[in-house]
This record gives sequence, structure tokens and C-alpha cells, in this order.
Amino acid sequence: MNPLLLARATRVLAPVMLVFSLVLLARGHDDPGGGFVGGLVAAAALVLVALAEGGAALRRVLRVDPLALVAVGLALALLAALVGLAGDGLLDAAWWSQPVPGFGKLGTPVLFDLGVMLAVVGVTLACVLSFLEDG
Repeated sequence: MNPLLLARATRVLAPVMLVFSLVLLARGHDDPGGGFVGGLVAAAALVLVALAEGGAALRRVLRVDPLALVAVGLALALLAALVGLAGDGLLDAAWWSQPVPGFGKLGTPVLFDLGVMLAVVGVTLACVLSFLEDG
């Protein structure tokens, strides 16, 4: 495949994939989808950038260490799980009273899914960058 063609296609596909990953994240608490699948799609978009333009380009786009994404993601998921302890039990959902326009109900399941999404993206990118920079 022509590297120029891959680079041009990546500039169109990666933003579309990132937006689609956010759609999957938003649908996760009511329908199938959520943090894990959204994280996989977001990671695939960023891996596509790395394959088309290299690991240095991915680091410029990402601007944070992938392991920091993992840490923040795990912290958010843990926070969402612990909020349930104030209610009936671990992972019990808490919902905000006002729906968010364009998003719907917002609660701790969304926070948990966001944490999972960040952790999945971080782990995937840490592995890919390790392969690209060591090889």
C-alpha cells in the first residue's frame, strides 16, 4: 500500500472513528456499547495514526503518557464504584436529577465507562508505542 495513501486516509478516518467511539461511550449506559468498545475504537483510530505517520506523530497527537491515561481511567472507574457504597452497595448507580441535552441521563455508570475507555486506550497505546519504539 502507498504510505501517502494511508496517511491521507488516516486524516479522514481517525477523526470519524474518534467521534464514533464517543457515540459508543454515550450509548453504553442504555444500550450495548460503552467504555470498553468505545475505547477499542478510539485506540484503533490512534493506532492507525501511528501506523501511518509513526510513533512520534502519535505522541504529538496524544500529548499525554499512555500510562497516565491508564491511571486516570482506573481512578475514575474506582471512584464510580465507590460512590455506590454511599447507597446500597458497591457499583450501585447514582444518577443526576437533570438530563444533559444531547446525552440523556448522566450518572456513575457513565463515569465508570469513561474510566474503562481511558484505561483501554492507555494500555493499547502503551503496547503499540513500545513495539514501535523498540523495533
